[in-house]
Amino acid sequence: MDDHTTNARVRKAPTLYDVAALAGVSHQTVSRLVKGHTNIGPEMRSRIEAAIATLNYKPNMSARSLATSKPHRIGALVYEILEVGPSKTMHGASVAAREAGYLLDIVSLDPNDDHAIEAAITLINQNDLAGVIVFAPTDGVLAALSRVSFTVPVFIESEANDLADATDPTLNEMGMRLLVEQLIRDGHRRFFHIAGPLDWLAARGRRDAYERALRAAGATSAGMIAGTWTSQSGYEAAMAMPLNQGITAVVAGNDQMALGALRALDERGIRVPEKVSVTGFDDIPESRFFFPSLTTVRVDLDLQGRIAFNRLLALINQEQVRPALVPVMPQVFVRDSSAAAPSGA
Repeated sequence: MDDHTTNARVRKAPTLYDVAALAGVSHQTVSRLVKGHTNIGPEMRSRIEAAIATLNYKPNMSARSLATSKPHRIGALVYEILEVGPSKTMHGASVAAREAGYLLDIVSLDPNDDHAIEAAITLINQNDLAGVIVFAPTDGVLAALSRVSFTVPVFIESEANDLADATDPTLNEMGMRLLVEQLIRDGHRRFFHIAGPLDWLAARGRRDAYERALRAAGATSAGMIAGTWTSQSGYEAAMAMPLNQGITAVVAGNDQMALGALRALDERGIRVPEKVSVTGFDDIPESRFFFPSLTTVRVDLDLQGRIAFNRLLALINQEQVRPALVPVMPQVFVRDSSAAAPSGA
């Protein structure tokens, strides 16, 4: 292969000048559109946008930041990024950032390690950023944040913020209420709850919604054990669950703990769902392949990430939150792990 052939295969990234030439406008006009100026006529805007699409032109964000003295990087403090829920939320935030012309710098932290929380916050607070988005799952993270002074806009995505009005029930609470109401319609009256770790806002929100839904229906909780979101903790909780209390429904705080509960009940000779129904929360991709397939709740976590980024962007731009994205109501997926309460229960 000669040098000419090699060089021919190297494609140079299209530039702002290439877009201008194809659209038949000045490079200054293209630059104004890329920077978000609105004083460009519709016909000319259409030509430029068509040229950008044809050439697959990507603005140089680093150069743009230098030219405008405005950073286009967002710091993101995240936790347990390998877990399904956090990874989905971060994916939504990352896509929304990219679509708005920002890069997301992710700093992962251990929400159970106070030193790691402080170190992560210090690291991200030293960078030249347009803003910071924090996914704060626990009391410890919120406490650490309260001791920090940020020099840029910050949006804290926590359990209390997943709806615009914090006086409304959160999406987690709505999902748990819908799930318990489904079980009550199936005739269940005595429940057992395997909660997540209670220093997590989501775990407390789901537990509180579970208890409120039972009180509203005149049903009874025969006990609660807090787990750690893991299948092992769900297994241990279900092994410790009393069998002489007439329990017909086990409500786990997430799908992984429900998986452990299914194994424990099988080992204890309790048929699911003939004797006891088991439900989870989150609708992880594997939940419909459990045996039996798991009744669970789906919350649109990807959309929550997008909404969180848009709220930060509104703070950065000092404008109202974009109304196009609103939370989607949780959905209950009834599968083989739940059924009508056994007769005589």
